[in-house]
Amino acid sequence: MTQRNAIILAAGKGTRMKSKLYKVLHQVCGKPMVAHVLDQLEGAEIDNIITVVGYGAETVEEAIGTRAKFVLQKQQLGTGHAVMQATDLLADLEGQTLVVSGDTPLFTADTFRKLFEYHTQRKAAVTILTSQAPDPTGYGRIVRNEVGIVERIVEQKDATEEEKAIKEINTGVYCFDNRKLFAALKLLKNDNAQGEYYLTDVIEILKGQGEVVTAYRMKDFDESMGVNDRIALARANQLMQARINANLMKQGVTMLDPATTYIDAGVKIGNDTVLEGNVVIKGHTVIGSDCYISAGSRIIDSTLHDNVTVTASTLQEAEMHDGSDIGPNSHLRPQAEIGKDVHIGNFCEIKKAYIGAGTKIGHLSYVGDATLGKDINVGCGVVFVNYDGAKKHHTNVGDHVFIGSNSNLVAPVNIAADSFVAAGSTITDDTNQYDMAIARARQTNKADYAKKLPW
Repeated sequence: MTQRNAIILAAGKGTRMKSKLYKVLHQVCGKPMVAHVLDQLEGAEIDNIITVVGYGAETVEEAIGTRAKFVLQKQQLGTGHAVMQATDLLADLEGQTLVVSGDTPLFTADTFRKLFEYHTQRKAAVTILTSQAPDPTGYGRIVRNEVGIVERIVEQKDATEEEKAIKEINTGVYCFDNRKLFAALKLLKNDNAQGEYYLTDVIEILKGQGEVVTAYRMKDFDESMGVNDRIALARANQLMQARINANLMKQGVTMLDPATTYIDAGVKIGNDTVLEGNVVIKGHTVIGSDCYISAGSRIIDSTLHDNVTVTASTLQEAEMHDGSDIGPNSHLRPQAEIGKDVHIGNFCEIKKAYIGAGTKIGHLSYVGDATLGKDINVGCGVVFVNYDGAKKHHTNVGDHVFIGSNSNLVAPVNIAADSFVAAGSTITDDTNQYDMAIARARQTNKADYAKKLPW
């Protein structure tokens, strides 16, 4: 198979974004735009990916990592000049080279594959990826002759009224014969008002040499959307979100209101899971089958196994095992692991703690830096006191323990299996099996004292 290369143009600052963050690093559904482009190129089985960086080069390279090689465009002198920077890496190679912008996150691997296939079938020197635009204003128009052969690309400012009526537009993605691309780049000139080297001029050079210039028209115009400002960024997020949600629903996930269900790219959800509206699921989250996630829930970088219920709660870097449930209005913080059939009720917070199977933490409790066994009852208002002002300390609670309401367990402390903590106790010492620990002042009733009170 012919070697396939790709050049991602990611050197621009993105002035219209009005941001300290470089344009291609702005996120669409949880990923930088350039990462979406990389995902789809990798899906199209590209052998060699080169990213052209400029402004914020180190930051962009850090975001991409080892997924691509990098070349630096020190001065931004046009798209043709950007591609020239890859000369040392690509010029001597046989094969095909796709050029795409790093601010076009909606292109798909399927479109890239079809572009390569069309280019190969036509034995072309260059194939332009085009689409039909509902409103072509601002785009370069594809001018074809009477038999459909591409004659030229006409920019909006240079187009006649007849040419402005053309709806087939240039998406800015090209597939080149690699050697012919770099040979033509040597002939590129910058004798224009901006003093820049335009990649579109390479097409004119190739056509002038009698090479085959073709255009592949893709079906979905929305894929071609470039992001140059915050308005376009919002639109790209909407389009990507609709795509993500549609794919998940096709895989058996129920969404009661897809328009208000926000799921990052890469999130995995099993079949027969139900998501209510106003749910946010982000990062590297994996959710199993037959789960129910209610409105107001926010789940980040977490793992939910099967038959888990989340009611209006927040999970971050946490794990819930089969049959467990949480909420409403509770919070799992990092390193919280909730065992099978565990119940976490209202207004509870769990941090860096393992909760064993069948344990119940019903209301208004904080569990931090702790290991709890199975079948424990944690009463209302229980606090695991894990911080002494300088260091965090750990609490261990054995199986079948009952912890009464409004108790404080002051770490480090070990509560043995089958023991009982009386309500209202502040526990600072370890217990033995079957102990009842009680640590509170003895009640004294003063007869008739209430008569002396001022009310």
